Amino acid sequence: MQTFGLRSTLRKGSVAVAMISLAFITSASISARDAGAQSSAKKPASKSAAKKKSKAVAAKPAAPIRFVVSATGNEARYRVREQLMGASLPNDAIGKTPDITGSILAFPDGRIVRDSSRIVVNLKNLKSDKDRRDGFLQHRTLQTDQYPTVELVPTGVRGFSGTLPASGTATFELLGDLTVHGVTRPTVWQVTAHAEGADVAGSATTAFTFKDVGLDQPRLPMLLSVADTIKLEYDFRFAREAAKP
Repeated sequence: MQTFGLRSTLRKGSVAVAMISLAFITSASISARDAGAQSSAKKPASKSAAKKKSKAVAAKPAAPIRFVVSATGNEARYRVREQLMGASLPNDAIGKTPDITGSILAFPDGRIVRDSSRIVVNLKNLKSDKDRRDGFLQHRTLQTDQYPTVELVPTGVRGFSGTLPASGTATFELLGDLTVHGVTRPTVWQVTAHAEGADVAGSATTAFTFKDVGLDQPRLPMLLSVADTIKLEYDFRFAREAAKP
């Protein structure tokens, strides 16, 4: 009977120990599982944060580039159809000047920084093939003593990806506010451009009427008629400004 009691006691103690051991192992397993789950949950969050940081760095916008009117290769012209007395056919009166200054600040995708872009044409040196015409335009029509310049503020582009082809030309529209004789109005320029090394060269044209800018059509004894449309043409060359250190 004593032996049975001892065995019974041992068995009960073994069962208790086994139960305690099982409970400890189970608790440890659950703790390890929970720790692993927390660790696994943290790892994706860390990777996600790293990806977001990488994207933020990659999404940093490119700096704009300044293009400055070159010392050579620039000429602005007006073109007006006229009929001179004694001439059998009408012809184009053309006045031109190379006296142009300014710059354009633009992003690589073609977006223009309006407040930092301006092209200025000095009308004082505007010359055609007739001195009499030039004098009349200077003093009566354009009144260059009061309005000595024409200014173009580029505001945007249409149909341009921001990249000129490796060869050939690109055609697109330049939008800009043009000031003539103190009157500012929006204009659309048809542009053809190509790359010449780091420079950009090409031509741009637009048109408007005398009335659009508050000008009187010229009236001279030698003139039978003058068309109401003024065409402006600009042969340009812009040099890319060197980056500042």
